[in-house]
Amino acid sequence: MSQTQKPYRFIISGGGTGGHIFPALAIADQIKLEAPDSEILFVGAESKMEMQKVPEAGYKILGLPIAGIQRSLTLKNLAFPFKLLNSLRQAKKIVKNFKPDAVIGVGGYASGPTLRAASNAGIPCFLQEQNSYAGLTNKWLKNKVQKICVAYEGMEKYFPASKLQITGNPVRKGLMNLPDKETALKHYKLSAETPVILVLGGSLGARVINESVMKHLPLLKESNVQMLWQTGKLYHQEMLVRANQPDNSPIKVLEFIKEMEMAYATADIIVSRAGALSVSELAIIGKPVIFVPSSGVAEDHQTKNANSLVQKDAAILVTDQEAVEVLIPKALDLLEDEELKNELATNIKKLARPNATEDIVKIIFSMIK
Repeated sequence: MSQTQKPYRFIISGGGTGGHIFPALAIADQIKLEAPDSEILFVGAESKMEMQKVPEAGYKILGLPIAGIQRSLTLKNLAFPFKLLNSLRQAKKIVKNFKPDAVIGVGGYASGPTLRAASNAGIPCFLQEQNSYAGLTNKWLKNKVQKICVAYEGMEKYFPASKLQITGNPVRKGLMNLPDKETALKHYKLSAETPVILVLGGSLGARVINESVMKHLPLLKESNVQMLWQTGKLYHQEMLVRANQPDNSPIKVLEFIKEMEMAYATADIIVSRAGALSVSELAIIGKPVIFVPSSGVAEDHQTKNANSLVQKDAAILVTDQEAVEVLIPKALDLLEDEELKNELATNIKKLARPNATEDIVKIIFSMIK
């Protein structure tokens, strides 16, 4: 990237969940890699997890008082117009003071006021939509931005086709080169002789996935398998007590997995929710996956994410409704089926977009050149 006299300045806005925050951080890291003297400011929502995760990653963040509209009738909704107006005012001030060359929205409440303020000030704006179903904020901003990078085909039903670029989702750099399996197994004190199932329910956890494992614990024990079981923060204590596994058990009950690369490297098969970021990461990992899409998300978009792979014979889908009964038996059947494992692994790998972050940052720089 050729350097100009003055360092570039970028605002990256959005968050609310890891699915928005981690792509935002991947974009920031890539900008720093290509133009090291760039200045980057994040703008998030005051009460959301970006206020913790972004400073942990070494970037400055400012918070807006914005919050979403609750789907149920609640008094909280009465405060929404005031929070929105206040956020629009604050965003205008932030944009005016920071004077960015471009503003990047990654979805989530905060990006609404921020990109609106930037667009009104004539600053180039850019959206990154992770899901196969467009979020409310991004749909609201579609006419305010120059370019929209997406991970799925068919997004012209939400956005102007002329602005769309299919790039895939930004994922963590470490996923491109996993540690070798032997090192990863040692890290988790697992045996090299026995297959490993990796179970992921997201950072907070998934009740349905946890209950599926609990119900079939005896079956798992007699099937001679090992498991890394991420229960999530909300359920960890309860699952620990109910599962009652000794320290040397082949079933590891973990609250949260920090070293995702290590965990992925151990796995023979993976069970996961179907958030957009998980789907993108698992395509790069290229291992057999069973998706259990969360049914409690807007427009059932996790099912749409998962189905885009299932239709290409690149994954298996188990619904929330049937999971407790069939998920673990299905996982054990898959472990035994070498042919199906190979087919799923080969097909999911074909859908990977390992250069997504670089491609997105190229588009951002081309917008401000």
